Amino acid sequence: MSKPSAISDGSVFAARAVTKVYPMGEIEVHALRGVDLDLYPGEFAVLLGPSGSGKSTLLNILGGLDTPTSGTVHYLDQELTDLDDAGLTRYRRDHVGFVFQFYNLIPSLTARENVGLITEIAQNPMAPHEALELVALADRANHFPAQLSGGEQQRVAIARAVAKQPDVLLCDEPTGALDVQTGILVLEVIQKINRTLGTTTAVITHNAVIAEMADRVIHLSGGTITGVKRNTQKREASELKW
Repeated sequence: MSKPSAISDGSVFAARAVTKVYPMGEIEVHALRGVDLDLYPGEFAVLLGPSGSGKSTLLNILGGLDTPTSGTVHYLDQELTDLDDAGLTRYRRDHVGFVFQFYNLIPSLTARENVGLITEIAQNPMAPHEALELVALADRANHFPAQLSGGEQQRVAIARAVAKQPDVLLCDEPTGALDVQTGILVLEVIQKINRTLGTTTAVITHNAVIAEMADRVIHLSGGTITGVKRNTQKREASELKW
């Protein structure tokens, strides 16, 4: 998929009237109920809400891991809801980096080799050692996941996500499995990626403190967006406490 041009209003993503309904036996679970959302080039957005608010579902739809029951989602001038499975795979490969709560590293591969898996299939990758340098782990390149702390494993996962130089970085509770001090180190890395590469970044979390480092905070509850706030003063990740 060739890189499309920007939407006329300048947004990277434009989601309109997005719903997601999961059948659960004889009942239906409404994960998203008519969500409208725009994300903009280079911004750092935090999607904030409790468990079950629809955050992960929305992120998965933006990332092409899931499709809405109804509504439309545009990435630049490409309508994601028009793409088949092969088209969504190309979209994810060429444009999106993912960071999840759990690191999903391959235990038998070193940090460099885990990152290299992505660079082998990306269109315009950086070298694995460059990606590891970005997350301050160049000196751990030859270590296996079992030889790394949880925070180091998450930073390898971030290096893997950004090694293909994605236009968008989507992070699902990236500090959820980490202690406070380690979580802040991981957030510092995500903040650095956003600033250094200009990557449009969306982080979903239930932790309201993390919202203080965002350009915009998008509040979700019950499958709907209940409010959007722009931070007039962003805090550095290193300043956060919870």
